[in-house]
Amino acid sequence: MGRRPMGRKRKKRIKRSHPPGTLPGTLVAHAEADAAPVQIFLFSYDTQRCEERVLRPEEIATLSVPENGVLWLDIWGLSDPGVVKSVGDRFGFHPLALEDVLNIPQRPKVDRYENHLLIVLREVRYPEETEQVSLFLSDRLVVTFQERAGDPFDSIRDRLRKGLGKLRSEGADYLTYALCDAVVDSYFPVLEKLGEEVESLEETVISNPTPPILREIRGVKRQLLEVRRAVWPARDAMSELLREDSFLIRPGTRVFLRDCYDHTIQVMDMLETYREMAASLVDEYLSAVSNRMNETMKVLTMIAVIFIPLSFIAGIYGMNFDHQASPFNMPELSWRYGYPLVLIVMAATAGVLIYYFRRKKWL
Repeated sequence: MGRRPMGRKRKKRIKRSHPPGTLPGTLVAHAEADAAPVQIFLFSYDTQRCEERVLRPEEIATLSVPENGVLWLDIWGLSDPGVVKSVGDRFGFHPLALEDVLNIPQRPKVDRYENHLLIVLREVRYPEETEQVSLFLSDRLVVTFQERAGDPFDSIRDRLRKGLGKLRSEGADYLTYALCDAVVDSYFPVLEKLGEEVESLEETVISNPTPPILREIRGVKRQLLEVRRAVWPARDAMSELLREDSFLIRPGTRVFLRDCYDHTIQVMDMLETYREMAASLVDEYLSAVSNRMNETMKVLTMIAVIFIPLSFIAGIYGMNFDHQASPFNMPELSWRYGYPLVLIVMAATAGVLIYYFRRKKWL
């Protein structure tokens, strides 16, 4: 797997909290300046048919829940708080629940109200920012709010259109399970990509520990931490939904919710494994850099050791004693082959030292 391009800046998330003292239930959109218009998709289905169409915001007030089927409203974009308010007014959703839809990011959770449940999850889109997915479950009604276009629900839409599986023969609680399961299952490919990147970095750290690699390691650790912030509370949310004593969730659906909870456990196990591997990469990087420095210092030390006796011999010949004043004053200076003999002695000294170092496996 190719590593991420260096220097890529992550899009900064806009702060979306209300000012202190804001009235509870206040709906304010904190959308980016380039946010796309809100898109509303309707699926109304039962065992015999599936109606699919795009809605205009003004049509929300005229919607009705089918008597023998399920209505699913899938809303992309949160730039218009009027759409959120219209949905809440039409279907009786609690103002605090609607506020949580817009006040992003929320911790994944399950909130119970009188006639509906609010389920908040986070979708991970590596290497993009995570996205909040808010699901309302009511009697024969499911409403999903997403921050932007794109989601892991395409397979669910396809099953509804073609009548595959149990979706069209089950109730709104089963659709809610399918949506939650799609979000949880979308964590697996993201973790696989991160795992491949961690393994690739591990090989690079050993072979080429450079400062850019350290920056990549830190980037992967930050991404794994962001995924953990999405997955860890999602596990608690699925556990709470599984235990939820609500008339909106039938006993037969709880079996599937338990499977979804098991998937969150598997994701957590994978995530913790990769986080430990990423954490150890820093130690491996420092160890590799230290080993490389030790190898460099060892080579330099060997070169210095080899030249010490050569410098000693050259230093003796640089003392400039007059050999004519005494026969003991460097008689080698009067030898016919004294200079080449000294060079041979110096080369032999260096060769003996190199041979000794190799025998000791220091080189």
